[in-house]
Amino acid sequence: MLQISQRGQQMPASPIRKLVPFAEAAKKKGVHVYHLNIGQPDVETPPALLDAVRHADIKVLEYSHSAGNESYRRKLVQYYKSVGIEVSTDEIIVTTGGSEAILFAFFSCLNPGDEVIVPEPFYANYNGFAVAAGVTVVPVTAHIEDGFALPPIASFEEKITERTKGIVICNPNNPTGYLYSATEFEALKNICLKHNLYLFSDEAYREFCYDGAYTSALHLKGLEQHVILMDTVSKRYSACGARLGAFVTKNKAVLAAAMKFAQARLSPPGLAQIMGEAAVDLPADYFDAPKKEYQARRDLLVRRLNAMPDVFCPNPGGAFYAMARLPIDDADAFCQWLLESFSHKGSTVMLAPATGFYSTPGLGKNEVRLAYVLNRTDLDAAMDCLEAALQAYPQRTNVGNAQKKVVPV
Repeated sequence: MLQISQRGQQMPASPIRKLVPFAEAAKKKGVHVYHLNIGQPDVETPPALLDAVRHADIKVLEYSHSAGNESYRRKLVQYYKSVGIEVSTDEIIVTTGGSEAILFAFFSCLNPGDEVIVPEPFYANYNGFAVAAGVTVVPVTAHIEDGFALPPIASFEEKITERTKGIVICNPNNPTGYLYSATEFEALKNICLKHNLYLFSDEAYREFCYDGAYTSALHLKGLEQHVILMDTVSKRYSACGARLGAFVTKNKAVLAAAMKFAQARLSPPGLAQIMGEAAVDLPADYFDAPKKEYQARRDLLVRRLNAMPDVFCPNPGGAFYAMARLPIDDADAFCQWLLESFSHKGSTVMLAPATGFYSTPGLGKNEVRLAYVLNRTDLDAAMDCLEAALQAYPQRTNVGNAQKKVVPV
C-alpha cells in the first residue's frame, strides 16, 4: 500500500481555512457568513496596480531573474529607504509571497533538527514551514492578560539549547495585533548577539501601526548579519492574490544559499512584479486612508467585544487582527457550531480558533482570532451575531470577565 510521508502526516491543518467546508455548507443553506477568520482585506486594491498589468506591453511573458527583476528590486530599495531601511538591490530576493520568503529563510539558515524560538500565539503557518524544513518550533508563551507583550527575556533564555538557531518575530503581530516596541527589539537583539542566533523578522503589516512607532529588525545597529527580513505586498496594498514577497538580508552567505533555492524554482511571478513597481509609485499619503479605516474598525471591534458579558479583548496596536477570550471551553467546537448550528437574522460569523496559533497543547481553548477586514457596517453586524451566539451557545462557560486585567493602550 502506498504511504503518505511523515512530513505530510505532520503537516498541520490551517486554523484559518480548516472550517471552510462548514462555511460553504452554511452558505448553501442560505445563511450569510461574515468572514472574520482570514486576513483578506475588503479594501480595494489600488487601481494603478491593476492598470499597470493591463497596459503592460508584453509580447512574451518570460521568466524574470531568479532574484526578481532588477527594475523591481530598485523600486524596493526606494520603498525600504522610505521606512528607514537601507538596503541594496543585491540584498533582496523577490519571492512568491511572504510564504516563500519564510521557507527560503528556514531552508537557508536551519538544518533538520534545529530549533527556533517563537513567541506564541504565532502565525499558524510557521508550524507548516517548520515541518517542511524539518525544524522544531519552541514556543515562549505571551499572555492575553498582558496584551500579548513580548515574554520576559528570561523565558527565552530558558528555552535555548545547543540546537537553538534563531528567533522568529512578527511585527506588528499576526494573530495578536501586538506592536513590539524598540525596547523589546533591543532585548531581542541582545539575546541574538549573546547566543549567536538569527532573528527572522516577519514585517508584513508595518504600515498599519496605530498606537506606537514601527520598529524593523533591520533598524537594529550591530545585528545586521543576524537579521532575515521576510516581507510581502499582500496586506500592504490589499493584493493577497498577487503572491509577491521579499527576502531581505545583509548576510551574503545566507543570500547565496537562498539564491540557490530561488534558482530551483526559476523565478517569482512576472505580472505581480509589474504590480509591485506600480505600488512603490503610489502617492506617499496612500496609506493614510486604509490605516484610518482599519483603526476605526479596530476601535469598533474592541469596544463591541469588551461590552459583551465575560468577553475580554486587549487593544491591538497594529495589523488588522485581535485575539479575544470568550466564555467557552473549546474554541474549535464553538467556531464549528457557529457555522453548523447557529444563525442570527439569517447570518453567522466565521472565526479562527486560537488553538491553531499556539504550539503548547491546551492553550487557546477559550480564545479566537478575529480579522477586522470587513466594512464597519458588516463588522457591527458580525458582532451582533457573535453576541447572540454566545448567549445561545449550549456549552457556554462564565470565566471571561473574572480574569480580566487592565491592559495599557
